[in-house]
Amino acid sequence: MTRQRRSFDPSFKLEVVKMVKEQGLSVQHVSESMSIGQTAIRRWMGQFDAEQSGQPGIGKPLTPEQQRIRQLEQENRQLRGDVDILKKASAFFARELK
Repeated sequence: MTRQRRSFDPSFKLEVVKMVKEQGLSVQHVSESMSIGQTAIRRWMGQFDAEQSGQPGIGKPLTPEQQRIRQLEQENRQLRGDVDILKKASAFFARELK
């Protein structure tokens, strides 16, 4: 039998991390009470720590600020690509007019 992989939204992950960090609960206790693997919780804590120190972290961002930063970075890449295409098109048409 194949087990389906569970997925959690970023707000849930953030709440679990806050339970460990702010409430002082152990990873093992939270893991058992919420039926989540300890490895996942530790990975989420590492992601949260990376985001708090200003690094992008690995995986989907947990905090709303990091989510917004990733969205803006993606939009920035898209716009830079659009500008490059327009530069190439204008250079092409400038050569055609000569």
